[in-house]
Amino acid sequence: MKSILKPLLMVAAMAMGIISVATLPARATLELNVNKGNVEPMPIAIPDFQGELGAQISAIVTADLKRSGLFAPIDKAAFVEKITNPDAPPRYEDWKVINAQALVTGSVSKEADGRIRAQYRLWDIFGNTQLAGEQFFANDANQRRVAHIIADAIYEKITGEKGYFDTRVVFIDESGAKNARKKRLAIMDQDGANVRYLSDGRSIVLTPRFSPNRQEITYMSYESGQPRVYLLQIETGQRELVGNFPGMTFAPRFSPDGQKVIMSLLRDDGNSNIFAMDLRSRSTTRLTNSTAIDTSPSYSPDGSKVVFTSDRGGRAQIYVMGADGSGQTRISFGDGVYSTPVWSPRGDLIAFTKQTGGEFQIGVMKTDGSGERILSSGFQQEGPTWAPNGRVLMFFRDSNGGPKLVSVDLTGRNEQPIPTANFASDPAWSPLLE
Repeated sequence: MKSILKPLLMVAAMAMGIISVATLPARATLELNVNKGNVEPMPIAIPDFQGELGAQISAIVTADLKRSGLFAPIDKAAFVEKITNPDAPPRYEDWKVINAQALVTGSVSKEADGRIRAQYRLWDIFGNTQLAGEQFFANDANQRRVAHIIADAIYEKITGEKGYFDTRVVFIDESGAKNARKKRLAIMDQDGANVRYLSDGRSIVLTPRFSPNRQEITYMSYESGQPRVYLLQIETGQRELVGNFPGMTFAPRFSPDGQKVIMSLLRDDGNSNIFAMDLRSRSTTRLTNSTAIDTSPSYSPDGSKVVFTSDRGGRAQIYVMGADGSGQTRISFGDGVYSTPVWSPRGDLIAFTKQTGGEFQIGVMKTDGSGERILSSGFQQEGPTWAPNGRVLMFFRDSNGGPKLVSVDLTGRNEQPIPTANFASDPAWSPLLE
């Protein structure tokens, strides 16, 4: 078995103690076509992993795959074979009889140096072969990360797409009475676990935005009484002031290379226009110059274009322009008011919030404005953010007195609540962890 150290895990090995060692998998015969219009979840069997921590790790793997809507974990009570050696080939017929198409076996053990060793194997039941096998070493603090990494590996092997489970979400935690809400900047795993607060709640914080290639965010704070935008390094806690922006209502979004941010600013002439700022020089470039309200800009993943909203046509609609401000073109023509457009990490779709007929809708459209689809409708919901694989969106919805986080996939049929202890708003999804 050849030892490899993936780039994803190299930083973790140094900073958090996660190391990957992979076997050479057999030829893959099992696959799930996620690009069909109606995807039937794949039946998958995931027995408890062997070892003291095995059941905890396999439970997280199971929950991740189930929440994706692409997998249907089989009830353990239906299992015929009891897995005692996760490294040995299973009795394939025992799993065929319960219609399992895939089987995941694994074990978790403690090493002499105190680290945990977690390994898994993915079996194609009807192909009678092993598809993948990998092991990881991690410290106790990273048990959940190991489970998410395993779930990502299984997801990618079967669907052919990158997973999104080893990610985090930054958001605004809201607590207290409605007329005196305490708002804290918070971060959690994508499934709602491991919540950590990044601000103390003594001042209002709003609209955090993740860098597309680093564990870094921008957010807006009113700690000085005026809106200021900060850069915050998640791991080190190092904070840097970007600038004072009295006319800003949303924190800026990063360019794909993380070297610039783009924002909407209200200047003395009373117009709201879009500006890009170089984070090294702090110089700004004006991209729009209209008498309308131009706001909510978001870069395409290749950095060549920007999507934004403008009411220059009478009500807020979605426009696309070059990253230098050229070629400003309206792409949405539907009824209602559009806001918060965000370009998919895959570059194929733009997500948006739409207000029409007394309700708020979360939807997607192609980058030329065609193919508009509504994924979710509700009394008040907004602020979509993309998972890094472009397959799932998260947003916030008002319910029972305050906002809560919700995810939905591109089919619109797999809507999931994201558990948080308090009310939560303004989610922003991280890239895959490194």
